[in-house]
Amino acid sequence: MTPVAPVGPHPLHHAAPLPPFDLVIFGGSGDLALRKLLPALFHRYRDGQIVDGTRIVGIARDARSDDDYREQVRLALAAEAEKEAGGTAALADFLKLLRYQRLDLANDGGWEEFSTSMRSEQRVRVFYLAVAPQLFAQAAQQLDKWKLIDADTRVVVEKPIGTDRASADAINDALGHVFAERQIFRIDHYLGKETVQNLTALRFGNALFEPLWRAEHIDHVQITVGETVGVEGRAPYYDRAGALRDMVQNHLLQLLCLVAMEPPTSLDADAIRDEKLKVLRALRPIDNANAAQLVVRGQYRGGAAEGRAVSGYADELGRGSNTETFVALKAEVRSWRWAGVPFYLRTGKRLPSRVSEIVVTFRQVPHSIFEGVSELAPNRLVLRLQPDESVTMWLMNKVPGPGGLRLRHVPMDLSFAEAFGGRQADAYERLLMDVVRGNPMLFMRRDEVEAAWKWIDPIRAAWESSNEAPKPYTAGTWGPSAAVALIERDGRTWHEDAA
Repeated sequence: MTPVAPVGPHPLHHAAPLPPFDLVIFGGSGDLALRKLLPALFHRYRDGQIVDGTRIVGIARDARSDDDYREQVRLALAAEAEKEAGGTAALADFLKLLRYQRLDLANDGGWEEFSTSMRSEQRVRVFYLAVAPQLFAQAAQQLDKWKLIDADTRVVVEKPIGTDRASADAINDALGHVFAERQIFRIDHYLGKETVQNLTALRFGNALFEPLWRAEHIDHVQITVGETVGVEGRAPYYDRAGALRDMVQNHLLQLLCLVAMEPPTSLDADAIRDEKLKVLRALRPIDNANAAQLVVRGQYRGGAAEGRAVSGYADELGRGSNTETFVALKAEVRSWRWAGVPFYLRTGKRLPSRVSEIVVTFRQVPHSIFEGVSELAPNRLVLRLQPDESVTMWLMNKVPGPGGLRLRHVPMDLSFAEAFGGRQADAYERLLMDVVRGNPMLFMRRDEVEAAWKWIDPIRAAWESSNEAPKPYTAGTWGPSAAVALIERDGRTWHEDAA
């Protein structure tokens, strides 16, 4: 599909510069900070949205100087900076915004000096808790104790928010004790992806889709988030979480909400979050009575992935475990719009490809007028979140040339890279700037977290009561055979482009 000229300025260059602000990263030398947060901040600085005078502070427990920290960040960002003309010089200027502070959440050493420095100027102050969830409460208490919280303060917490409803409530209570709800930004980076944002534009900005976005016209929806990697360095965390908590409770359920929600009255943050909450509350419960029929959990064994032989999960962990590395499930939204439309969700590690996509399959035409064509393939709308963000509409089309009317199911593609050119902003770039602006639209509200856990907890309880081990699957395949049976029992198949 030939792209037309975009309406308005390029998305990376229209954002107005923000006034100087403070962004403090607890866990500032960790993997998340070096791999995601600091590169995102650098690109926003490179494009002029972050201005000189902004302070970015990395917090960790080890002793080092500002220059030591800047050198660590420079090494982490050097390859990214070299991709663009002038990037290395821009990185040198960006590093001047950085400083380092040694702090321990368990004691008061260094906190007085740090708080005095932070309170020296009145400005937006963001605290990003890139630390283990069990430290969130300690961090909130220390920030409150040292009077670092005012009306312009925000706190960002990464998923998972707890391991079940009770632990999530405890974390939210601790945060809510010192922060107002409007100051708490529970981040899910999937909601910042361009294609996810485009889903809202496709549904509510075009007359084409919304009249068809209902049970009368949609046969089913598939949401797939596949990873080729294993647990690797995350094994201690992952074995306590598993795929259901790590991916389904947040990422996949949030994507389901965006597909299934009713049109909000506006783009106001709470208008959108109200509609997502209604979807979560409308999900058909899955519990002891039906979990065996509606949910498949698996665990990878040794095989081939990413072009090499890999070990199984138990081998990587060093012991046996019943933690699932794969989940497939069939969900239903009990509403007039979606009655009878199944939502098939699957996610896992050590799958054949790294892919995140939403596939909306429309119902087949009621009658074929084409002789010799027994069945017309249904139209599909495929939203690819990663890699290579794109929107694809699969249509039946005539094959060019003489010799009769021959039809073929073909894609009409909108590649974001081709249509809009240049580098596409990372999800963290958008989300971090939204935090600074105080825009919570793309972040989870407390009642969303509670509703998600309320739906997830009975699934885990059903697994525990059955005492059944996860079904094995070979690394490099699309999960256990039971996941195929889950959807094929309904006369459907997993979308082939994901394979």
